This record gives sequence, C-alpha cells and structure tokens, in this order.
Amino acid sequence: MIVKRGTILLVSLVLAGMVAPAVAQAPIQISPPAQSGTRPPPTTKPKPQPAPKASAPKAPSPAAEQAAPKATPPAPSAPRDDEVWPAPAPPPAAASLAPSGAAPAAVSADAAFSAYQRGHYLTAFAQATRLASEAGDPKAMALLGELYANGNGVPQDYKKAADWYRLAAERGDPAGTFALALLHLAGRGGPRDLAAAAKYLETATTLGHPDAAYDLALLYIDGQQVPQDFARAAELFRRAADAGVPEAQYALATLYKEGRGVPQDVATAARLLRLASRAGNLDAQVEYAIALFNGSGVPQDETGAAALLRKAANRGSPIAQNRLARILAAGRGVPANAVEAAQWHILAKAGGLSDTWLDEFMAKLSPAERQAAEQAAKPWLAAIAQSRS
Repeated sequence: MIVKRGTILLVSLVLAGMVAPAVAQAPIQISPPAQSGTRPPPTTKPKPQPAPKASAPKAPSPAAEQAAPKATPPAPSAPRDDEVWPAPAPPPAAASLAPSGAAPAAVSADAAFSAYQRGHYLTAFAQATRLASEAGDPKAMALLGELYANGNGVPQDYKKAADWYRLAAERGDPAGTFALALLHLAGRGGPRDLAAAAKYLETATTLGHPDAAYDLALLYIDGQQVPQDFARAAELFRRAADAGVPEAQYALATLYKEGRGVPQDVATAARLLRLASRAGNLDAQVEYAIALFNGSGVPQDETGAAALLRKAANRGSPIAQNRLARILAAGRGVPANAVEAAQWHILAKAGGLSDTWLDEFMAKLSPAERQAAEQAAKPWLAAIAQSRS
C-alpha cells in the first residue's frame, strides 16, 4: 500500500548556464516508496504506486487474523481461483495457533506466495490458512492479511487484514509489521494512529525492512511523531538506499546536496541521483539531468542532460518540460528548435510551471510557428485535461 503524505523535503533547483537566467525550479517532493516487491501494499495502488507484488522473495507482508476459523483447508471442490470465495471461514483465534516450532504443514509459505503471485488467490488463501493454523507461520499470517487488505479471493476487510498483520508482527515478520504500520498511517482497519505507525515502522526497520526505514526517515524529516533529526533520517535513508530503494537514493542525494544531516557532497549526491534515475525515479531523472547539464558533482554532459530531460518530459514532469524547452530554445545539448521549445513550454505551463523568459521567447515566434507548437501540444493537453476530470 502506498500512503500519500504531505511534502517532506523541498528542493530548489536552477538550470544554470542558459542564455537568460532560469526561473527557480519548482519544489520536488520525496514521495513514499514506490511499491517494490518487498513492500506489501495493504490496498491496491493509488498508483500505482501499485498493485502489490507479493512473491516469496519479495513477499508483500501477509498476516493472520483473530477470529474463530476452521483450521482445516477448504475442500478440493472449492470454487475456481478466478472466483471470489463465497463464504470465507473466519481465521483461527490467536490462542489456537500452534507455536512456530510446530511440525511443518504439507505446504510451504513459498508455495502459498507463489499461488498468490500467479493470481490463484483461493489456493493461496487455503494454503496460508492451513499454515497459519497448523504451524503458526507468520509469513502465512501476513499473506492472509494481504489477501484481506486487497480483497483478493475474499471480501476486502481491513479489520481482518489488520488482525492478521498484527499476529504476523507479534511473531517478528518484517513485512507484516510494515504493512500494519501502513494501515495505521492510513487509518484502515481502525482509527488513524500515527504513534502506533511510527512504533511499527521502528520495529520493521530493526527487522531489516528497507521500505520501513525509508518511511521512518520521512517521519524524522517531518518531526511530528518523532523529534526532527536529519542525521537520523540520513542514516535510515542510507539503509534503504543500500537495499536498492530508488526513493531513498533520491532522498539521500537531496540531503547530501543540501548538507542536511550529512556533510555537503555534490559528488555523492550525483552518484545517488544517477542510481535512482536509472531505477526510474522521475524526480531523480530531472535532478540528475540538471547535474549533468551544469557539471555539478559529475562531468558536464549537455547532450546527456538533454536526452534525460526529454525522457522525463515525456513522462509528464513539468520541470523537465520547462528545462527541455529552454535548452531547445538555446540550442544547448541539442539543435535549436523553436517550435518544439514552444510546445514543451505550453505543456509545462499547463502543468503549473510558468516561465517569463519562455513567454517572451514564444511571443517572438511567427504565427505559423506558434500555431505548429500549439497543434503539437494539443494531444498532450487533452490527456492532461482528461486526467484531471
């Protein structure tokens, strides 16, 4: 589950070296971690940010539920895996769960996760229920939480999801603990409880969950649920960045660039931005392109910057569209192209990023050039309008 939070870090970037002073870059925010395979989304994406990817290795945190179920798996005649379970049996009460040291069941958590990943939700539900009740398997409990949180094979029920996640968390499952924190952050399965969310994020981080470390770092940046501490945030971002979380790489790069919580180091910032950019983080692509253009912490490469800005512009970043318009107007890194520059300027303005210099540049174009630019921007503007409706 991706939980949207308010802007945590604002980064002001300026594309220097243009023929005219560039306007200050609009703020970029550190958004919650994209859904990675290790991150268990209790709900389906906003984004995607994502239909949960739950695989055994990247298991989305599953968990177990407190209620009184049948400890036995469903009969072989159960409905097909593409059907919704007609009347899911309640999960086993916590007291009835066998200790984790009990004899292993015939199926494994890996098999249940594999079924889940293939979309065989009823099979996953049956196998996870058996593992949870007979072996007290925390991963199976976490998977049951995942199934209930997303309504896969069973009716969506955040309360049951929270119960299963809690049982998994009590048994030390990192993914279940992290998923429980996200439910508390979103107020699903019970009242919104940021203090409890912070506590579970701390625990999941200690258990080695990289996305939990990233989200916990955001709390230290925000300074509401925990005392503001940029050094602690940097440490947590580094844990997640080393584990390959692109959002953490971008966030840590921002701290190095600003010298907050860590010594200012533009070379380290550029290296982290490159990693996050290659992993597809849009904000990192924009900032790394700017670093390339200016030669900030990395050898100057205007051609490479233009290519990366074009990539980010095509993904809908108004900042990238604005910077691409400027270098097309100036002929830096790419051949000058007044019509295309005007097209990207139109799109950047539609995205909320104004630029007086480009307004003046566009006003000097011939009527035919302006018309060509407006015509080229039309399909994009229609798509933007549709996305906002």
